Amino acid sequence: MELELKTTQEGADLTIALEGELNTQTAPKLKEILDEKLAETNALHLDFAGCDFVSSAGLRVLLNTYKSLKAKKGTMELLNVGPTFTEVLKITGLGAVFSK
Repeated sequence: MELELKTTQEGADLTIALEGELNTQTAPKLKEILDEKLAETNALHLDFAGCDFVSSAGLRVLLNTYKSLKAKKGTMELLNVGPTFTEVLKITGLGAVFSK
C-alpha cells in the first residue's frame, strides 16, 4: 500500500497527516520530507489517523526525527495513534519517548 503525506507548515510548526502504511518501502518518503523541512521546524505533529500500519523502518524514521528535534530543543507529537500502534510503542518502550 502507498503512503500519502499531507503537510501543513505554520511558522515553525509542521503537521504531517499520514495516509496508508509506513513500512520499509514508504518510510524513505517520510524521511525525505522530514529532511527537507526539519531545519525550519521546532514543533512536529504527526497525525496517524489514516495510517494503519507502522513497521520497524517507520519506527526508525520516527526515532531519528525525535532525536534531531530534541537536539535542537524542538518537540514531536504523535496524534490519533490507533490501538495497534499504541501497543507497538508500549512493547518497544517508545511509548515513553513519544508524547501522544
